[in-house]
Amino acid sequence: MAKLLTIALSKPAYRWVLTFTLLFALGFTIATQLEMFTLGVVTRKGPDFFELFGSGKQSPSVSQAELQKRWEELGGNEHGSVSRTDVDQFLENHKREGIVDRGLESIRRYLPIDRDVHVLIIVILFVALFKATTLFFYRYGTKLFAINISRDIRQEYFEHIQALPMSFFQEHNIGALSSRAVNDAYMIADGINSTLVNYFQTPFAFFSTLSLCLIISWKLSLVVFIGLPLLIGPIIFIAKRIKRISKQIQKKQEAFASVLVEFLSGIQTIKLFAMEDFSLKKYKEHNAAMAHLEIKNARYDNSSRPVLHAIGMLFLVTALIFGLWGLKLPLHEVLFFCGLLTAVYEPIKKFAEENGRIQRAKAACDRLYDVLHLTPSIQDEQGAKTSVSFSHSIAFNNVSFAYADTTQALSQVSFEIKRGEMVAIIGPTGGGKSTIVSLLTRLFEPQSGTITIDGVPINQFTQKALREFFAVVPQKPFLFHDTVKENIRFGRPFSDEAVLRAAKMAHADEFIQKLPCGYNTFLAEAGKTLSGGEQQRLAIARALIKESPIHILDEATSSLDTSSETHIKLALQEIKHSATQIIIAHRLSTIENADRIIVIEEGSKVGDGTKEELLHTCPTFNRLWEAK
Repeated sequence: MAKLLTIALSKPAYRWVLTFTLLFALGFTIATQLEMFTLGVVTRKGPDFFELFGSGKQSPSVSQAELQKRWEELGGNEHGSVSRTDVDQFLENHKREGIVDRGLESIRRYLPIDRDVHVLIIVILFVALFKATTLFFYRYGTKLFAINISRDIRQEYFEHIQALPMSFFQEHNIGALSSRAVNDAYMIADGINSTLVNYFQTPFAFFSTLSLCLIISWKLSLVVFIGLPLLIGPIIFIAKRIKRISKQIQKKQEAFASVLVEFLSGIQTIKLFAMEDFSLKKYKEHNAAMAHLEIKNARYDNSSRPVLHAIGMLFLVTALIFGLWGLKLPLHEVLFFCGLLTAVYEPIKKFAEENGRIQRAKAACDRLYDVLHLTPSIQDEQGAKTSVSFSHSIAFNNVSFAYADTTQALSQVSFEIKRGEMVAIIGPTGGGKSTIVSLLTRLFEPQSGTITIDGVPINQFTQKALREFFAVVPQKPFLFHDTVKENIRFGRPFSDEAVLRAAKMAHADEFIQKLPCGYNTFLAEAGKTLSGGEQQRLAIARALIKESPIHILDEATSSLDTSSETHIKLALQEIKHSATQIIIAHRLSTIENADRIIVIEEGSKVGDGTKEELLHTCPTFNRLWEAK
């Protein structure tokens, strides 16, 4: 709960909304009490004959002498009549003990609430309007509070995971991460609202209403103290079980979301292998397990109010009978007390429901902050350079790297790429070629060795500066649900002319012009309406538009047909002298114009030289060349 309150009070904007909400929550509690008071006024009747003329309130009979004496005290005149003013004055002199009567006496000094039914109706309408207004702003404030907190938590979460290294995304499932961003943030905000209700509004409602009950009758108020332990017991019992089940549900939700994301991502493969039954079975198992936990949660969550309601009604009836027959209190006082008793028990009953939300929020908070408390393993050094200059060479110096729980990806790799060179890096699948790109752009950090640009280690540049310096075409292109033009620009203010020029260089203009709206055509999710080669050419155009001094193409032509690959080779040839090119490739036809070729096998460099040199000195290259 402390963590939830810390979040709720962490920002000035939250505190303002919180103050606004709590003020109306207190107003709503007072309005409820006023509503009970008006109920007492409506049911209040005037004093009966025995109360007015007898010697005591519970007098069983009235003698003629008592009648005559009381008549004189009432101010009966010679005409044999008593006015309302005379009776009011008499009642004023004989103060009544009930809180409703005392409150009414205070009010009627200003409003004739007990004499004029129209005034009484106006007062009742005013109380109803006051309660409705405070209830609306109280609930609106809680929703506003939840929306703001949920929005900021999602924002903080997204900003944080963007700063985490690629190793984090390899260790965590995408479905689970997205579930935390949406579901957990909402549950935390909802739980904070419940915390405010349970630990601010509920105590105020309880103690203020209980005080009124004590004023009416401390003896009758003993019913509250007897009933309180019986109400608290079920709350504690249910809360423990809800928290445990909530943690199980949230873990199951992650697995469930993962199965769904896996199915949607691999739908083509599933259909090609006719494995719909397998996917359905897997989904059905997780779905059934999820439903089982939700049923258990619903059983506890929905049992709290019926149990507490039954206990509350038992003591309400007890208070009614004890007040009327045991303590001989007036009906309107007992009804007012019972109304207040309902107002006392209602927050307690609601406490159980809100506590269920708090327990779920605690579990969600723990899960979400497991991620938010992670410190990025790759961070910019103090005073890191915000721009990269390149005039000589890029060098790998005895670089070694291994992915978590896997064999060595690179081992003592050293090479140098000079400015203006076109260098190809080739080798068998899984040899470590793409790892070189990941290390060069600092998606991962080497365990040993250094990578330098003009002799400066790359960790002395900010990550942003380093990645803006390179123009990378990844092995798997990613396209956004946006226009073709914006996919090439990728959030940067390039002109339409620059977009067109880059598209033509990437041999993408010819198919873009055939799209329904040309460059303004919206692409489907992940560009799935385009062929693999068309997606790849857009990714190449996105890199070429940067006009970076270094281009890195990681299997960039693997999805292209022969014609498109030829055009890309020509485009690369055109910019060969204006930019350094690092080309990762399987297809050796792509690298025929390379100045140098570096051969990587099983994480080690086994060759470095021109094609002719490698054919004579490198068996691995010979084998790859013969198999092309």
